Order: sequence, then structure tokens, then C-alpha cells
Amino acid sequence: MTENAATTELSIRDDMIRLGQLLKLASLAEDGVEAKALIDNGLVQVNGEIEERRGRQLHPGDTVSVNGETVRLTRA
Repeated sequence: MTENAATTELSIRDDMIRLGQLLKLASLAEDGVEAKALIDNGLVQVNGEIEERRGRQLHPGDTVSVNGETVRLTRA
């Protein structure tokens, strides 16, 4: 499987992180307000599908894409 050049890996300590938290942690959003706006405008994809829930639980192996940047979650 080839990796997209814009894909970065982000390690999390726990088994789960919520989408809004991930967007801030990965610097894909400045704050919760921006994270909510990105999600509300359909600009966030989780595993290739548009996600509209800020509280969506993400787990290691999931990918999140915003504006051409992709983050793959890994377990720390």
C-alpha cells in the first residue's frame, strides 16, 4: 500500500480520541470553534467518508483528512 505524501502519523496514548480533539491536536484546526466549522461545512473526512459529528470516536488505524492533509492515528 502506498502512502500519500501528505499523510502524517499521530500517536495517541488512549484507545480513543474524539474528532474535535484530534483536529486541534494535529494542528488541523486552531481551536474548537474552527474544528466545528470545518466539520459543519463538510470539510472533514474520516476513513474517506465525510464526517459531521465532532464527537466521533477515533481509534488507532483511522485516518482523518482536512483540506488535503491526512493524519493516520497510531497507538503510542
